[in-house]
Amino acid sequence: MSRMAQVLVLARHEDEVMEPLTRPDETRTWRGCFEPIPDWFVGGWYLSFFRERQRRGVLADLEALPWNAPECVKVLLHDEDDDCFGMWMFQDGVLAEVSIPTIQRIHTPPLWYEDEDSLRPGYLRRTIGPNVVDLPPNSPEHAQDPRLSW
Repeated sequence: MSRMAQVLVLARHEDEVMEPLTRPDETRTWRGCFEPIPDWFVGGWYLSFFRERQRRGVLADLEALPWNAPECVKVLLHDEDDDCFGMWMFQDGVLAEVSIPTIQRIHTPPLWYEDEDSLRPGYLRRTIGPNVVDLPPNSPEHAQDPRLSW
């Protein structure tokens, strides 16, 4: 399924750690290579995806890297339906989504034409501001898809 998305990784002085993900590797579950953000003195990389299936596993691969300072790593993820980037940081050794004030992840039920393998990780919506519309109700927690599309 066509699905535009972007990933930004911000991590100070972690060029050597990120280097394997800047090269093509056909054994990865996701497609593409991270590109350094030009002229950043601290350390930043970006990657864009055009299909949902091309990005599965990118968070797991980032999590598995031997970071020198994992507490300084920030991963920003933006799906085409999100109002803003979501932020992921290391918590207890794993990358976890960080709550952002005035932003809510909305989980909606699957659409009638989606099969069981379709991921429904929700999308980010602003809860206040000039362009906020009524938010749809969240699906009950037991009905939310726990699988990551990343």
